Amino acid sequence: MTRKAIVIGGGLAGSEAAWQLAERGIAVDLYEMRPRKTTGAHVSDRLGELVCSNSFGSKLPDRASGLLKAELDTLRSLLLDCAERAALPAGGALAVDREAFAQLVTDALSNHPNITIIREEMTDIPDAPAVIATGPLTSDALAASIARLTGQEYLYFYDAIAPIVTSESIDMSIAFRASRYGRGDEEEGDYINCPMNEGEYNTFVDALLGAEVTPLRDFELEDPQFFEGCLPVEQLATRGRHTLAFGPMRPIGLRDPRTDKRPYAVVQLRRDNLAGSLYNLVGFQTNMKWGQQEAVLRLIPGLANAEFVRMGQMHRNTFINAPTLLEPTMQFRTRADLVFGGQITGVEGYMGNVATGLLAALNLARVLDGEPTWTPPPTTMLGALVHYVTHAEPKNFQPMKANFGILPELETHVKDKRLRYTAYVERAMNDLRASLSALSDPYLSLIPQL
Repeated sequence: MTRKAIVIGGGLAGSEAAWQLAERGIAVDLYEMRPRKTTGAHVSDRLGELVCSNSFGSKLPDRASGLLKAELDTLRSLLLDCAERAALPAGGALAVDREAFAQLVTDALSNHPNITIIREEMTDIPDAPAVIATGPLTSDALAASIARLTGQEYLYFYDAIAPIVTSESIDMSIAFRASRYGRGDEEEGDYINCPMNEGEYNTFVDALLGAEVTPLRDFELEDPQFFEGCLPVEQLATRGRHTLAFGPMRPIGLRDPRTDKRPYAVVQLRRDNLAGSLYNLVGFQTNMKWGQQEAVLRLIPGLANAEFVRMGQMHRNTFINAPTLLEPTMQFRTRADLVFGGQITGVEGYMGNVATGLLAALNLARVLDGEPTWTPPPTTMLGALVHYVTHAEPKNFQPMKANFGILPELETHVKDKRLRYTAYVERAMNDLRASLSALSDPYLSLIPQL
């Protein structure tokens, strides 16, 4: 009998889930409502389209995001492979050309013999085995269906998108190319830095605080909740005059070549496409009105004549109260053949979305095969993430991204932070390989080290 499954959502988690199921011989119907129905944040019909940053986070082995990437590599993630193939120079980070990345994902899924892509909106939760990976922009109809299933209200927060400028419009007599502490390839311009002295910084903050913001539209809530990891820059500025200088505009690890001194503050721009013609303002998500955005952002030294090809905007981000609804396997607690993956579960960060989509698909495949489900060891970054989102205090549940703070303590405390992080990574990879070695899985059995 043919094994079948439905995947709802063609974003990062849904695309990864569809691939993982298909590679295990399962016939997949992948539902993506774009382009028939748009989200207000996406601009194409490609699968795996990135709507916020173009960075998948650090790829350094002693960073939390780097560890999660190593785990995904061991788990044979399609989207990690696509990201590496579409990579741009970005110092210690894995940044991608958005269009190239989404095209690689779309081509891989479109050409897979076990995947059928259906360009329709799924308005109800299927009775058949399914992965729900609709992400932060779940349609109203499906959101209502999930609310009926769970019997609970959704939780919402708002996510903000950073502006993008053309590289040729940046005044390089003021701005300079450099990565913090000299990491990366400065010749290729991983980052462009716009330095500020104290007076320029204060003028900028004053303008930011006085700018009008765009009213939240049809998805407006009476009491909007902002996710701490993606706050609009104008929202950060309200927390104190020096908040930005110690946040996205911190100047550590950089020297202005004009003065050979550390700037008072700095705005970093990260390469956004392979051609190097576009750069996004790092950490500058904003909901200022578009006309005011240009006026305020042109106060940044080096951007007085910048050409903005995308202005900042905000969109709704929706997630379920996972601690009350999901098992660490990503299964819905009262229905074994219904799994959730990605940002809708309360994980944050591109790699976290990919990883939970992968885990959801792996366990749905095991359910279809009559095999025991698998929970990654809590000492791994993936295991720690899913443990967090399924065991946090439901009343105060907030999204979480990969970080070493959610890992169990080492048996022997290591005082030096870098050495401690290295020990976390070694323990995680050893535990992951040991756990997977005991797992009967035809797809993962191809990994040489297993």
